[in-house]
Amino acid sequence: MASFSSSVSSRSYCSGYSASISPVDGNHRHRSLSFLSASPQGLNSHDLCVRFQRNSGRASVFMQDGAIIANSNSAESKSSLKGLKDEVLSALSQEAAKVGVESDGQSQSTVSITVVGASGDLAKKKIFPALFALYYEDCLPEHFTIFGYSRSKMTDVELRNMVSKTLTCRIDKRANCGEKMEEFLKRCFYHSGQYDSQEHFTELDKKLKEHEAGRISNRLFYLSIPPNIFVDAVKCASTSASSVSGWTRVIVEKPFGRDSETSAALTKSLKQYLEEDQIFRIDHYLGKELVENLSVLRFSNLIFEPLWSRQYIRNVQFIFSEDFGTEGRGGYFDNYGIIRDIMQNHLLQILALFAMETPVSLDAEDIRNEKVKVLRSMRPIRVEDVVIGQYKSHTKGGVTYPAYTDDKTVPKGSLTPTFAAAALFIDNARWDGVPFLMKAGKALHTRSAEIRVQFRHVPGNLYNRNTGSDLDQATNELVIRVQPDEAIYLKINNKVPGLGMRLDRSNLNLLYSARYSKEIPDAYERLLLDAIEGERRLFIRSDELDAAWSLFTPLLKEIEEKKRIPEYYPYGSRGPVGAHYLAAKHKVQWGDVSIDQ
Repeated sequence: MASFSSSVSSRSYCSGYSASISPVDGNHRHRSLSFLSASPQGLNSHDLCVRFQRNSGRASVFMQDGAIIANSNSAESKSSLKGLKDEVLSALSQEAAKVGVESDGQSQSTVSITVVGASGDLAKKKIFPALFALYYEDCLPEHFTIFGYSRSKMTDVELRNMVSKTLTCRIDKRANCGEKMEEFLKRCFYHSGQYDSQEHFTELDKKLKEHEAGRISNRLFYLSIPPNIFVDAVKCASTSASSVSGWTRVIVEKPFGRDSETSAALTKSLKQYLEEDQIFRIDHYLGKELVENLSVLRFSNLIFEPLWSRQYIRNVQFIFSEDFGTEGRGGYFDNYGIIRDIMQNHLLQILALFAMETPVSLDAEDIRNEKVKVLRSMRPIRVEDVVIGQYKSHTKGGVTYPAYTDDKTVPKGSLTPTFAAAALFIDNARWDGVPFLMKAGKALHTRSAEIRVQFRHVPGNLYNRNTGSDLDQATNELVIRVQPDEAIYLKINNKVPGLGMRLDRSNLNLLYSARYSKEIPDAYERLLLDAIEGERRLFIRSDELDAAWSLFTPLLKEIEEKKRIPEYYPYGSRGPVGAHYLAAKHKVQWGDVSIDQ
């Protein structure tokens, strides 16, 4: 069976090799191995990078300039450098021999990507543009075909016209943009059919086989459709259009049910037709650059790892805000609400990544095992630790903004929350007693998503006595801004220049747009490529889903059964006042409302 599987970390740092092995310092504490200027015949630099990284037993990290930094003991001699070089050359020679055998098989395989629900907004705005971006960056396999499938009547040409309106090119490669678009669109085809029709999926299968032309077929189905027809589509795709010679994978979009019961039923139904390793439950927030950087920030920087515990961290905040309302999408939203739509998946997944213990390796199962441990260690959420709200009409600058219930797609008198804040706790040795605060809302004053880590105050702080500054209220804070304007910055207390002793808070700032010239890929690009390559690290496993729902289901049932009335807040405000009382209850101040944000 053909396989397109290279890790995300491999493909991110595989470029630019020179030809030297040299110590960084006199003690040989680190060794920089910059690889070979000439690759063994049949292997390109990317293959060398990926294959050696996977097969060498020596722990190594590819840096941005293409070098490998390998850890070694301080007592190592120059002869060990020669040993490392011999080891690398031996590994590459073996891989070069393998490539001659494998290359013929690889050229005979193909990937067919079917976007089910191709006429919908998600497909037009995110999926097709992400696929084009991957093609533009030469990340897709040599042989691939993209099919749109939906109930709408459409020709291949009409699909291409629809898709072409949403395609954009990378800032740094616009010269051949038009040419690339034409080439990509030639790979796009369309088939109209019902989502529950075996006959229509059989017709799709015939078209796929025509384009696969006898090659080993690998098939990826992206379900960009309402959840109530997931199972019908999966049944038809599995029984009538799955690959007989390669792999078949299915990407499933949230929501994954409304509670523990419906989620378990959905999982059980999907597993009637698919194995767990064929199901890729996508949460696009896990594909965002700053979220993926969480583990790198923590596990590869010595200054952070020792501080990542209750001894030094006072609280952690996960904040999500949108500056617009439901905007005609209220029919869908009213059935789920902000807790299901944002908290139970996006924010909880980020929390699990943030709080997990060091995994055994970067293997998908090792990482997901640690996330599940965090979720299972979490204390049941108490209703008194939750604030819900709903935005109301507000006039500002002569413009009147509508209330949630003014949306014609929302039932009159709806109590569905458009805002929620909650305090969560993890009952384990690392995080005992540390409040993890979540806040998510629509129609707020700004659009942002960020993680804020507030550290404890300095014991016996000298400058409290000497200057009278209340440094207990101005503790260090690490802010990871997921969107927009991706950045990582650390707030420190610093002396203001001058003859006096006056302190203020300053930022040590890594602004991605200033540091990196390359455009940050969209989350869907990363996740689609991972699904094609079989990398499951950023997708949700069924037991993760069970643990997440078991945490939120009792809370949701209590709110809905008791018809709890949300606190109303003006459109464009910072949300309900109750959220500030909730934070104060746990001796916390929301980081996004402070003067120096």
